[in-house]
Amino acid sequence: MEFPSPLLPGRLLRRYKRFFADVVLEDGTALTAHCPNPGAMLGLNAPGLPCWISRSDDPKRKLAYTLELVEADGGLVGINTLHPNRLVAEALAGGAIPELAGYRTHRREVRHGANSRVDFLLEAPGRPPCWLEVKNVHLMRTPRLAEFPDCVAARSLKHLRELAAVAREGDRAVVLFVVQRTDCDAFSACHELDPAFARGLEQAARAGVEVLVCACDVAPTGVAIRRRLEWRRRGG
Repeated sequence: MEFPSPLLPGRLLRRYKRFFADVVLEDGTALTAHCPNPGAMLGLNAPGLPCWISRSDDPKRKLAYTLELVEADGGLVGINTLHPNRLVAEALAGGAIPELAGYRTHRREVRHGANSRVDFLLEAPGRPPCWLEVKNVHLMRTPRLAEFPDCVAARSLKHLRELAAVAREGDRAVVLFVVQRTDCDAFSACHELDPAFARGLEQAARAGVEVLVCACDVAPTGVAIRRRLEWRRRGG
């Protein structure tokens, strides 16, 4: 996934009200950007961190700028939670995730259950449908270990339970964690910040839900899924 135009470098002044970020550009221009991330952004919201923002010419937008990348721990981190689904769509089309290859169609935002949508439904003749949920990961507290979530994630826990129900019915169910950073070798559920989600992930796996983790290359020119990471289960 390439950014449509070059990102603008600057420094983060503050992130507030979840969806706002004040940034100062290299030329000294101060502006407010949209922060497309509802999480806590632990370790990624400190004043002074180098950051990169995109600019949109859409006249309907209230804020023309969007916070895209933050530099932390010596590397770039993608904080835009809208990108993982785009990254996965691109990777599926290019066969970049071997575990999810071979499906003829990749439908997005498919309704299922009483009041739910799944991120992707993969289908092919002679194969059970594959229900795929995608989660964005950017938290790293321990060197080389990515974690999710960075705050209580009740909606994500609901998704796990829905995937578990799908698996019990005989379809394929997958949760894919997309790590938008380059400095991690493994992934774990964050028991300290959301023990319910961590337990839910283990329960979903026991019910037949497959857990995949992919790390990205992250650069001011774009972001792309590149490699698999190990899921480090508690006690593993």
